[in-house]
Amino acid sequence: MAQTNEKIDLQDLFESLSEDLSEGADLSELNEKWHYYLKHPIDLNKTDGSDLAELQFLNPLLINHLLEHRAISGKFINILELQAIEGFNERIVYLLLPFVQIGSESPLNVLKLRKFKQEIMLRYARTLEKAKGYRITDTTRSRYLGDANRYALRYRAQLNDRIQLAVNMKKDAGEPFFRDRQKMGFDFYSMSLSIKNFGRFRNIVIGDYALQFGQGLSMWNGLNFGKGGLVQNAARQGIGVKPYTSLNESNFMRGIAGTLQIKYIEITPYFSYRSIDGNVDRTTFPATISTIASTGLHRTPTEQKYRGAASQMAYGLNLLWRYKRLKAGVHFNETQLDVFKIKGKGIRQQADFEGDFLRNISLYTNYTIRNIYVFGEYANSMDGGSALLAGSIISLHPRLSSVFLLRDYKRNFHTFYGQGFGESGDTSNEQGGYLGLTYQLGRKLLWSNYADVFRFPVAKYQADTLSTGADFFSQLSYMWYKKGQLSLRYRNRLKQVNYTGEGQTEHGLVNVVKQQLRVEFHYRLSSRWTIRSRSEANMFQKEYQENSFGYMFFQDVFWKSAAGKLQSNMRIAYFDAASYDNRIYAYEQDVLYAAGFGMYNTKGWRTYLNLNYRLSRHLQVWAKYGLYYYPGRETIGTGLDQIDGNKKSEVKFQLRWQL
Repeated sequence: MAQTNEKIDLQDLFESLSEDLSEGADLSELNEKWHYYLKHPIDLNKTDGSDLAELQFLNPLLINHLLEHRAISGKFINILELQAIEGFNERIVYLLLPFVQIGSESPLNVLKLRKFKQEIMLRYARTLEKAKGYRITDTTRSRYLGDANRYALRYRAQLNDRIQLAVNMKKDAGEPFFRDRQKMGFDFYSMSLSIKNFGRFRNIVIGDYALQFGQGLSMWNGLNFGKGGLVQNAARQGIGVKPYTSLNESNFMRGIAGTLQIKYIEITPYFSYRSIDGNVDRTTFPATISTIASTGLHRTPTEQKYRGAASQMAYGLNLLWRYKRLKAGVHFNETQLDVFKIKGKGIRQQADFEGDFLRNISLYTNYTIRNIYVFGEYANSMDGGSALLAGSIISLHPRLSSVFLLRDYKRNFHTFYGQGFGESGDTSNEQGGYLGLTYQLGRKLLWSNYADVFRFPVAKYQADTLSTGADFFSQLSYMWYKKGQLSLRYRNRLKQVNYTGEGQTEHGLVNVVKQQLRVEFHYRLSSRWTIRSRSEANMFQKEYQENSFGYMFFQDVFWKSAAGKLQSNMRIAYFDAASYDNRIYAYEQDVLYAAGFGMYNTKGWRTYLNLNYRLSRHLQVWAKYGLYYYPGRETIGTGLDQIDGNKKSEVKFQLRWQL
């Protein structure tokens, strides 16, 4: 599988796309998409670029260069022609090769495409130590209503690469199972039926789906990536309608959507109606909701009370005009709640949305001319608030490329679904400028940099007045083609937060700076053994306080048997973070589709072992054991998650059957 496949490194992909993904980020949807294209590579002689955009790590200018190369030079004869396309440096080619092919038109391949495919996956996991929330028996106190077991079930069926059925079921730790308010078993059920190329419709999705338009200011469901090592990926590539297959229980649509193709115009109407979680008071008229919850957790009496307490209806229309190198679109959305959303009383909440009806409209476009790709979006909400993003990707030289982006999100711009590029995830109350540069120093040496300067015009989290900040990133990478990579990374982040100490500052704020330094080396020793080593350190500086430090070292080892039936990988890590501000996130290998980012906080050891065995052509099993060990500590965690002792361990088992 790809986690240990010598052809691809998913860890490098995820960490290149974003440095800001948290421990709870659900990567399953993109993980599944990558695995799909590993098994069904994209034909470079047939692609129109939309499937290449789904890979996330190819920016629009590179995709345009590839399509132009094919139009001028004719069909690809050899896949290594990618190296001759402008902008396709050693690293991009290395990332792309496992996902693409030069297709064959043989009758055998045509028959293969008509095959009906099915997949069933079962997953079980739990933390072995018993947390405080499971030990409380007093029914008047907050406690976990269910057990610590976690279950997930997913089913996939596909016919002719045109019809796909996806079913997901999930229960989180602490949630009841077939009892109390969850007598139907799993806490989360999701289903989608996707049909491609149905008459004039490019696609139709019934059930749960995601919408991604423009630069995401008004509408962007599902996972989004912020700033990372692939600096040109600050430019979003909206892919329109797609089935929602993630286990994340928020930020998706439920209903029906489809894209109708009429010559150069794509028309995408959609309708959605679903329950949402929140703190609803129905003793008032109209009923009010003060907090909309998006965690998807329903473990305690309070969380159960919030579960499905309100409903949200959304409908809209997207029109996209494509003509040669130009794309221009308009998106219209209306969202209706069955309760009245009220503002919070905090200073930073005074500009929050209030009401039960919200209307958004946005205009977006992108255009390619020679070595320049320009893009932008303007969005407006019904109360007059607006958001603007504009930028360009420019190939300045065969070895030098740049991306420049400006954003201005007004404090009174509101959207339920927007996820625009920025320092915060609110797509409001933010202005900034981003400049990224990538320089190919040599065939194997790549230097990536970005600088992002931003300001928040009014109060935000931890800052009760106007605040500013900056984010600087630089990475130097040396690659051994198909063998490994050595990289050196530095990042410096500056923000302003409220000052609560003695005395007084001019604006009531102080500067905080976090500097990070990382050295990483990974290398394929042979067809059976691969190693990865990382050292990372950071320093957190806050005015009027002493500096605090954090560091982490880990060693990963990957192995697979000669026949490839058995694969394994393990990590041993030591970390020491003086404060929560010094915490370190790092990608962790896991069972198929479940990989994510682990948090390394305080002082201790982290180790895990993954095993994957192919029992037969149709059946595979995975197992994982992971352990955090904190020497000298008497408890781990806080609140209901508190564990007595200094160890926290987890087991996970997964079974997949394919036909």
